[in-house]
Amino acid sequence: MSTASTADADIRAAWAAAHVTPLWEDRAAHGGVKSNKTAHLWGWQELEKLVHQALGVASTEIIERRVLTLRNPYPRFDGDRAAVGNITAALQILKPGEVARPHRHSMNAIRFVLQGEGASTVVDGKDCPMQEGDLVITPGGAWHEHIHRGTAPIVWLDALDVPLHAFMGTGVFEPGPAHDVPETMPDDAYAQPGLVPEGVAARPWSPMFRYPWEDVAAALAQAPRDRDGARRVRYTNPANGGPAMAMLDCFAMQIEAEGTRRTRSTANTICVVVEGEGESRIGDQVLRWGKRDVFSLPGGTWTSHQSKGRARLFQVTDRDVMRRLDLLRDDFEDNL
Repeated sequence: MSTASTADADIRAAWAAAHVTPLWEDRAAHGGVKSNKTAHLWGWQELEKLVHQALGVASTEIIERRVLTLRNPYPRFDGDRAAVGNITAALQILKPGEVARPHRHSMNAIRFVLQGEGASTVVDGKDCPMQEGDLVITPGGAWHEHIHRGTAPIVWLDALDVPLHAFMGTGVFEPGPAHDVPETMPDDAYAQPGLVPEGVAARPWSPMFRYPWEDVAAALAQAPRDRDGARRVRYTNPANGGPAMAMLDCFAMQIEAEGTRRTRSTANTICVVVEGEGESRIGDQVLRWGKRDVFSLPGGTWTSHQSKGRARLFQVTDRDVMRRLDLLRDDFEDNL
């Protein structure tokens, strides 16, 4: 071995011992973080079969939660758990009479009911009934359990900000039984638009843990058209007008028969088809969807939607995370 080779080997051994690496030899350093711009659709026709199979192979008495995680087939890195961006998504299933024991965690979560009724999510002691199309939020740190008093299985979409907490190192989990449960206000205290109880401390999440679909549908019917031609309403915190939860921003969207213009956003979105059928053009892809299908809209992709008649979608996004980090950018085709 030459003197130069020996010196080079010694230098590299010293770097390794000191846990440093030369940036100029890191091919990924100047290429940016791998970004996934490929959308994916999890079709209900296939998911429903998997749900019924899961009912027979897993007991909540043993596993606590019967959950099927929706995995992105195009992960950004090894161990990537996100369905898209900063959001994980899964289906949770309960049989009649089953209970999912209480726990809490630092991650924020939403529950959007796909099929069934008769269950409740208990959030910090408040009982939140679950029917098709209802949204129930479980803010980070809130105790929550699921109880099914109905007569048929119920299925809902779970979406959480797990990837964000994984990157930040802030993931915390605590099993029940619940303790130190904070006092909550009844939803009726926030029943009148523009009026909130005086003297109640505001928190960075909504005190209304449940948003019934019938209220959302009524609001959509009255909503004006957005710049892209769709009608939208936002699930908000009535105490401050912001998102229902600071890390997961939720919307309902109504698409008319003429479809929407193209838009692009840095935010990542998971969509659930609540009513109707149609298709979405996402970059170079075309995804055709129907009721209860779930699909992703990766940030940075030009997107438009076309429906057969009227269609309504539920959307959970990381928009408010992007906004607060000054990373939110929205483009509209008519601005180009």
